[in-house]
Amino acid sequence: MTAKTEAATAGRPEPESALDIDALLDDRETRIIVCCGSGGVGKTTTAAALGVRAAERGRRVVVLTIDPARRLAQSMGLSELDNTPRPVKGVAATNGGELCAMMLDMKRTFDEIVIAHSDPERARTILENPFYQSLSAGFAGTQEYMAMEKLGQLRDRDEWDLIVVDTPPSRSALDFLDAPNRLGSFLDGRFIRVLMAPAKVGGRGAMKFLGAGMGLVTGVLNKVIGAHVLTDVQTFVTALDSMFGGFRERADRTYRLLQAPGTAFLVVAAPERDALREAAYFVDRLAADRMPLAGLVLNRVHTTGAPQLTAERALAGAETLEENGIGDGASTVEGTTGESHSAAEAVAAGLLRLHAERMQVIARERRTRDRFVSVYPDVPITEVAALPGDVHDLDGLREIGARLSITPA
Repeated sequence: MTAKTEAATAGRPEPESALDIDALLDDRETRIIVCCGSGGVGKTTTAAALGVRAAERGRRVVVLTIDPARRLAQSMGLSELDNTPRPVKGVAATNGGELCAMMLDMKRTFDEIVIAHSDPERARTILENPFYQSLSAGFAGTQEYMAMEKLGQLRDRDEWDLIVVDTPPSRSALDFLDAPNRLGSFLDGRFIRVLMAPAKVGGRGAMKFLGAGMGLVTGVLNKVIGAHVLTDVQTFVTALDSMFGGFRERADRTYRLLQAPGTAFLVVAAPERDALREAAYFVDRLAADRMPLAGLVLNRVHTTGAPQLTAERALAGAETLEENGIGDGASTVEGTTGESHSAAEAVAAGLLRLHAERMQVIARERRTRDRFVSVYPDVPITEVAALPGDVHDLDGLREIGARLSITPA
């Protein structure tokens, strides 16, 4: 009996198809895999495990992570991750496979854009400008936008046949998709014309015009960079005038790249109500924006080696042992004392209660998962059984990769 048949017999909803990770990784038409989801669900580890498994199946892979946690670099045997792809040693790559990894440096990526698209003198003026320094270091949406800029750069270099992207752990499920357009709108030509108009008009009237034109944003900008914001902004846009159109163009190009065949989105979640609610937002938004959804990775799913022993039966057995066998001083097994027999029964009762708790957790996770499946029956799902501890090395990533990969029922 297949898993789907068992689920149907039990009256539980089941997705139309399982998510075959190996088929996705082996498909040479798949060039970009984007792992997205809320924070704390194992998204970064999933992206790294996909990279290791794909490389060991013959793909030339680069993993781009936005997570600054050092444990990922350590698990890949690297002393650090930075804005440059670093080869990962110890990956048993075959058939030309290889693995590189990198972590987005938001400011350095912005600096690289400035240097690449302006002459040396103008680049120096921009890089030293206080407004630019604040914008590149932490303006809202900059991190998400620069992740997409870096994705575009990696794709244009064509050194890897698979790019795995670990998206930022945004609080809002919509930040990742909105960021390129949001920052592009902030930096588009119309905004520049407003800022440049006072310099073209000149005089006190120009400053009055500038104050009116900037009235809606000066409060925010002053909090970011201080009292000389208007002068700094005007100097900034004067130097960067020729580059702003490029931001919009690249944002649009990257957005189209995400929609194109060859890109696959994986929504990563845990079998918890809040995480699957965030996953539902992602599924809806990806559909609305015509982004190619490959499926859902359900991480950290609890399992048991004795599924036939229900929580109710385990609790009943524990109660029977506790009521009849523990502490009565009886000796029912030849060669043992009543005390040792009682201790063994106490251990058995404790184990039964632990099993009952585990079965209750499993039942709760299934109910949560089934609610998602009832709303999104067409979304393929793969479930990843929880590991007993954290992932600290390549072997741990391989184990996650093996648990990700299933044969559809």
